[in-house]
Amino acid sequence: MEADNDLSYDQYRDLAEFRRQIRQFLYFSEVTAKEHGIEAQQHQLLLAVHGLPEETKPTIREIASRLFIQHHSAVELIDRLEKAGAIARHPGTQDKREVWVRLTPAGRAILRKLALTHRTELERSGPELAKALNSVLRQSRRTAAS
Repeated sequence: MEADNDLSYDQYRDLAEFRRQIRQFLYFSEVTAKEHGIEAQQHQLLLAVHGLPEETKPTIREIASRLFIQHHSAVELIDRLEKAGAIARHPGTQDKREVWVRLTPAGRAILRKLALTHRTELERSGPELAKALNSVLRQSRRTAAS
């Protein structure tokens, strides 16, 4: 196999470490969400809704797109969060046929606790994650330069 069609052993090792660091953070996130009484995807949905860019409509289609899930899966997540009192649906401001999603005060409280916990974890683990990403990028730049 030609050298251009493969990675070096160091590049594989760097990619593996980067992937491990990402998975470690995601595992932390999954466990933390469960400790706060919600599933990891429900946490992601709350964060996606609350963190939408100002000009973006909080439609189910938009949320599904941001979570990389099917529309019906987003509806199921929203149904469960609505039953838990964390999400509310309401008609769009201009097109009343649109359904917009917003966090309730209870949803914001859950998200706030999770966000603070995640920020603390990123302060702890972020430097190693950044180091792993920098190693991958450094190897990519070396390969591109040669």
